[in-house]
Amino acid sequence: MTLPTIIMIEDDEGHARLIEKNLRRAGVENEIVHFGDGASALAHLFQQRGLPADRKATPLLILLDLNLPDMSGAEVLKRIKENSILKRLPVIMLTTTDDKLEIQRCYDLGCNVYITKPVIYQNFAEAVRQLGLFLSVMQVPEPA
Repeated sequence: MTLPTIIMIEDDEGHARLIEKNLRRAGVENEIVHFGDGASALAHLFQQRGLPADRKATPLLILLDLNLPDMSGAEVLKRIKENSILKRLPVIMLTTTDDKLEIQRCYDLGCNVYITKPVIYQNFAEAVRQLGLFLSVMQVPEPA
């Protein structure tokens, strides 16, 4: 079983280290690839999904902060969900913003889970594990 790679898009280094530390403490062993801004994360995602069809892409799970230095997390989410291949990726919004309109906007754009920081990391880690299990049994269509 291939564990999904976790793409963490979080500009605050302290938050990123804390999230990773607590995921590890909770037993999450997935590879975590960290990006500090939306543009570099999108470049990575679009490049990885552009692989030739004979290479199977690693399943991904995205942890996305709403407040990024170069664009909003909502814009990153929108670009992911507009892409015919990337739109299938599960996205967890993990942010300090608890504005109900912003939360609804993220769900409308296609996020799977919205978690407000600070979080109870055991519950968060369990949500990641459950999504990882879901990804491991889900068949992701190959790029056209």
